[in-house]
Amino acid sequence: MIDRTHALPVSRQAKLVGIARSSVYYQARPVNDRDLMLMRRIDELHLEFPFAGARMLARLLRRDGHEVGRRHVGTLMKRMGVKALY
Repeated sequence: MIDRTHALPVSRQAKLVGIARSSVYYQARPVNDRDLMLMRRIDELHLEFPFAGARMLARLLRRDGHEVGRRHVGTLMKRMGVKALY
């Protein structure tokens, strides 16, 4: 769609196509191994405690020996699509 070797600048190509210039330059980064391990454990804990939110899951992870805060757990939960069942 966007050709970086074309004579037309990338910003002009993005404007013609109708997409934001920032999305042209965006490069997705892979999830690191530590976060994958935490996400796997969060999934296991969520199956065991479906009512647990980010705070409780962070406490459970700290008991397992992982140094993680509730905000990071919340971010990972959002990425996974996991929500506490009330």
